[in-house]
Amino acid sequence: KDVLIPRQETEELVQWIVKENTLPSPKILDVCTGSGCIALALKNEIKNAEVTALDISKEALEIANKNASENHLSIQFFQKNILVDALDENIEYDILVSNPPYVKNSEKNLMHINVLNHEPHIALFVEDENPLIFYERIIFLANNILKSLGCLYFEINENHADEIKILLLKNGYKEIVIKKDLNGKLRMIRAIKP
Repeated sequence: KDVLIPRQETEELVQWIVKENTLPSPKILDVCTGSGCIALALKNEIKNAEVTALDISKEALEIANKNASENHLSIQFFQKNILVDALDENIEYDILVSNPPYVKNSEKNLMHINVLNHEPHIALFVEDENPLIFYERIIFLANNILKSLGCLYFEINENHADEIKILLLKNGYKEIVIKKDLNGKLRMIRAIKP
């Protein structure tokens, strides 16, 4: 009840990051980590990576810490409300990844009942009036904590792929790639900080 069940598109996002990474020991930040599945998978695949993960939910972070411990993976977890809390601008990252809430409240009727009844709504839903709130904020923060030529990866709502690309372009990002998942949905995006 405190974390999302990891889905295949999130695994595809991790595989994309691992495939593109050329650094032997990148500094990685996972925002809205939930169960920690992205952070843990990246640390498992990129052994020398230094991985930090953030979430607003104390309960989710307890599960993420337990998952890290059970898998013998060293990850730093912090509780942060990414929409209001500042991040340490003295730390720069090579990779920033996030699977933030992106399902609009009006799309709840499209969700499976098991998701609505058993997964945390705070990790799923955003207001219809501002569906890109997390992307806007994370891109803003990335401007100050992502290294030059660092990579920003998002899992996205397929209905907002072009809008997120425009947001990235407005913030000076380049080499933006939108990728489909195995179901043919526009589900992830990568951009490089100039």
